[in-house]
Amino acid sequence: MSKLSAKDKFIDVSDYGRPLAVVIANKLKNTSATPVHVTLLFGVCGLAAIASMLQGYYILAGILLILKSILDAADGELARVKQIPSYTGRYLDSVFDIILNLLILLTIWHITEYSIWMTLLAFACLQLQGTLYNYYYVILRHHSADGDKTSKIFETKTPIAFKRESQRTVNILFALYTIFYSVYDKIIYKLDHNAPDAKQFPNWFMTLVSIYGLGFQLLIISVMLAAGWIDHIIPFFITYSIFILLFITTRKLFLAYK
Repeated sequence: MSKLSAKDKFIDVSDYGRPLAVVIANKLKNTSATPVHVTLLFGVCGLAAIASMLQGYYILAGILLILKSILDAADGELARVKQIPSYTGRYLDSVFDIILNLLILLTIWHITEYSIWMTLLAFACLQLQGTLYNYYYVILRHHSADGDKTSKIFETKTPIAFKRESQRTVNILFALYTIFYSVYDKIIYKLDHNAPDAKQFPNWFMTLVSIYGLGFQLLIISVMLAAGWIDHIIPFFITYSIFILLFITTRKLFLAYK
């Protein structure tokens, strides 16, 4: 099930795992498996990738990171095919993502000779990249006629839990989400606060921005691990952030407001 109207669909290079995610979701549709189960599985998969890196099995680690990306898409697909939206799953997914991203870079820091400060800078850059992509993507979905509006452009208020989930659990996960992501949301909003008023985000623009999607970021890490370039991952993601200003400048100069 698409998150966008047909005219707003774009080639999302970070979403390469979607076809397999759809297959997995359809296989699990009539089982007792829930989207949260799949979210927990991708968390285990990410930890297995980290353990593989620590043991020097870089190719296996790369494969597991790609599998993690596929499962990361499959939990949302399963929620849609079973028609069981969940704030628990929504925020647990995001909390797992940022924790795993930090652990992955800390693992690379442990293996290589980069300073912890450079590693933390790379982590911040990684998160800012992903935040920019998600910011524009959620705005596009809200402007799209049939777009999925589960995610909010501004996550500022604890949502009311669905009947099938615990409000306390949603409160805790939303609090964690806010702690982990609010600083990056505020930075990107400060850099481009008029983006929600843009008339449109052309398909070509969203395709370019999708290089900052988490799936593509993990694909880059996977390829670099397999190629034996683990020493270059941390400086790469710092340098890779140059496109943040390029994308924002392009959006401001060439994409008109309503």
